[in-house]
Amino acid sequence: MAYEQLQLERRQHVAIVTLDRPDKLNALSGQLSAELCEVSAEIAADDDVWALVLTGAGRGFCSGADLTGARPERSAPSQNDRLDEMGWVGRQALAFYGLDKPTVAAVNGVAAGAGMSLALACDLRVGDGAARFRTVFAERSLSPDSGMSYFLPRIIGYSRAADLIFTSRDIGAEEAYRLGLLDRLVESDVVGAALGLAEQITALPPLAMRSAKRVLQHNLTVGLDEALRYETAGLGYARRAPDDVREAGLSFRERRPPHFTGT
Repeated sequence: MAYEQLQLERRQHVAIVTLDRPDKLNALSGQLSAELCEVSAEIAADDDVWALVLTGAGRGFCSGADLTGARPERSAPSQNDRLDEMGWVGRQALAFYGLDKPTVAAVNGVAAGAGMSLALACDLRVGDGAARFRTVFAERSLSPDSGMSYFLPRIIGYSRAADLIFTSRDIGAEEAYRLGLLDRLVESDVVGAALGLAEQITALPPLAMRSAKRVLQHNLTVGLDEALRYETAGLGYARRAPDDVREAGLSFRERRPPHFTGT
């Protein structure tokens, strides 16, 4: 599929998605948001893609929603639009968080507002000294959207999330790493570091990895009994790749690196 406001590249089993509006610090237009949902669906359906790296072109990751463009003329909403309680911000958050393949955000500069939410929707975040975060919403007389109120307290805790949302202050790379907004803080080549992390992930069995992600997400909000039952179900799902199950045991016995195929 051809995209106008993002780039999609495949390197072996890793898909690299680059937001491509560098003149706007990759601000989210309606079209870019729609393309993010479309590329997420394309990656979900591609069995040769086992992990995803998300980054931004130029000197920023994503500066949030684009408030500078001309507003389109309003037309009568369709029945689907009238029934849609999520809007584009909800669809985008669900598309990325719901992708059951590991995702790594390479935060190469500012991630603000909905752009920060997009980074938080990824499983892992890598940044360098230029990375910075800002919630922004209160400055625009808004409350958080794009999933921030869900992701942020789960990543850094309620009171720290409240601090960042209520003050809308800048969070530099060092503080972001201390808080847990960044999982890796590197000196340079953020995309290269994120790609290296994704390649570590894709060296492991893809079905087991997808099952692990499902279990982690599901068990965030359930009790221990339900978590244990879901873990057991996840074990069964992970073993639906019999060749990889055999290869895991055989490579261990032969004391050699495994080669997994996803089958």
